Amino acid sequence: MAVRDILKMGDPRLLRQAEPVTAFDTPELHALIVDLFDTMHAANGAGLAAPQIGVNLQVVIFGFKQNTRYPDAPEVPQTVLLNSVLEPLSDQREEGWEGCLSVPGLRGVVSRYQRLRYSGVDPFGQRIVREVDGFHARVVQHECDHLIGVLYPMRVTDFSRFGYTEVLFPGMDASADD
Repeated sequence: MAVRDILKMGDPRLLRQAEPVTAFDTPELHALIVDLFDTMHAANGAGLAAPQIGVNLQVVIFGFKQNTRYPDAPEVPQTVLLNSVLEPLSDQREEGWEGCLSVPGLRGVVSRYQRLRYSGVDPFGQRIVREVDGFHARVVQHECDHLIGVLYPMRVTDFSRFGYTEVLFPGMDASADD
């Protein structure tokens, strides 16, 4: 339907707590999801949360077969997740580089739970429950952080591993953020 503008870090709307979705299978919800996918694909993202386009609802999308910005990442199934709940399955954490469409041109190393269970509902109100690990778990945590007003730089603990993509990874497309 439409590629929307993505809010950038500094916009106070990115710091809000998103509201739960209460009306399912509506034309408005389906239109929002199409716009999220159109916007994510246009920006070559791995995921996108509704607050990133200024919609204060607990809606995240993610998934790809292959992403040029993450050439070594395994496929993540295309998912629409509403009213998400994340539950770590162990205390084991894993560090990895992250970027964000709302923080363009920068990358940083963030520690995330290696394994987790996520649950919520799909656009029709049907329950979703999955146990995931690795990159899939990282993407879900990153996107769901947007629902609680957290951007990945807030989770960076070692700022010697945070900076401009073009400096950290010469030759990489500087616009390559998720």
